[in-house]
Amino acid sequence: MYYLTVKSSFAAAHRIVGYEGTCSRFHGHNFGVEVTVEGKELDGLGMAMDFKKLKGLVDGVISEFDHRDLNELPYFQKVNPTSESLAKCIYDRLKLLIEPPLALTSVTILETEGYRVTYSEV
Repeated sequence: MYYLTVKSSFAAAHRIVGYEGTCSRFHGHNFGVEVTVEGKELDGLGMAMDFKKLKGLVDGVISEFDHRDLNELPYFQKVNPTSESLAKCIYDRLKLLIEPPLALTSVTILETEGYRVTYSEV
């Protein structure tokens, strides 16, 4: 099995509704995003997937969040814009774009250098 990972980032603000602490106040992050796909097969060039293609898909999905107030976006009207829900949202959108024989493995959100969350369906 081959595992390919690309990294990207975006800047956004949010507040965690109902949280007892400073995260209940409006604040921003430079979110890091790591996306991993897996595949068993290589193409004629010896690649499971072109890194640039994967990075393009990731950047296309996260562009919706860049320089936005996450609390205002439709997806986050139903759930708090935590790093956990952000990871699942990005995962769900990318899953529709990754074509077999590849499969989306995980999406990791880095809220700060020391705090990260990974979402996977496995």
